[in-house]
Amino acid sequence: MSIPRRIRHCRVCGTPVDYRVPPDDNRERALCPACGEIHYENPINVVGTLPVWGEQVLLCRRAIEPRYGFWTLPAGFLELGETSADGALRETDEEAGARVELEGLYTVIDVVRAGQIHLFYRARMRDTTLAPGPETLEARLFREDEIPWDEIAFRTVRQTLEHFFADRQRGEGYPLHEGAIA
Repeated sequence: MSIPRRIRHCRVCGTPVDYRVPPDDNRERALCPACGEIHYENPINVVGTLPVWGEQVLLCRRAIEPRYGFWTLPAGFLELGETSADGALRETDEEAGARVELEGLYTVIDVVRAGQIHLFYRARMRDTTLAPGPETLEARLFREDEIPWDEIAFRTVRQTLEHFFADRQRGEGYPLHEGAIA
């Protein structure tokens, strides 16, 4: 798979970059022909939670693109200076206004095409008070039979929900699930 050429100019000196394989490397990188700076492009981490209240899970209807109006788990981009767990808690608060306690990393799904890694934590809701932020049209609790499956925003969210309900049905705990969407 080739790397999308997203970097056009050197972040150090502003010169247009060339894409080529640097010495002692094995893939194309954005290289500055003027100052020699090598610009690496790495996957972005998306972190979130699967908040649970009894037999229900919390979903948020998106107020932003992509997938405006579709349902998702509270999640977003990990920020510099925070752990994945801290980011998941922050995103849950920002998107749903929900107070949760993390119960462990639950799914790790590589979204290769988008250059992302999605990490979802199982979370126990402390109460049912919700205060959706500006990126959320509404936040709501759903039983499994109420999930709007045809309106789920992202495959990673769908897979996480499917794993959760299957694990709950088996009654043998909630193992870590890993996967990839090519």
